[in-house]
Amino acid sequence: MENVLLLLLGASSSHSGIDIPAPPGSKFIAVHDGEITFREFFGAGGYTITLSFDNYKVSYCHCDPNWMVSVGDTIKQGQVIGQVGPKNVYGVKGNQYFDSEGKPTNGATTGPHLHLGIRIDGNYVNPINFF
Repeated sequence: MENVLLLLLGASSSHSGIDIPAPPGSKFIAVHDGEITFREFFGAGGYTITLSFDNYKVSYCHCDPNWMVSVGDTIKQGQVIGQVGPKNVYGVKGNQYFDSEGKPTNGATTGPHLHLGIRIDGNYVNPINFF
């Protein structure tokens, strides 16, 4: 995964991947050429997009549900593929995540941010290693 460029403003935590704080609507890009292989609400990750190439899967979590890409789309590195989603989302069947006021959240989140996770051969690796 060469020449991966992404502005990192966030802090990592004890979960797999890194969190990049950003206001809702902030655009994010594909870190590599690939194919969109997943685009759904996915539990703790909330609205999630997965970009796949070679033996890599890059997951972008807590996205805006107004999708910019579809499963099967061929993507170029640097292409805008989504936006950071809102903290609260409504009408998601089976969503079990809520904030302290009882409002449903975009997965396991306390505020808007992009969670970036990278898997190689199905195993999570530290995204910081690629920057």
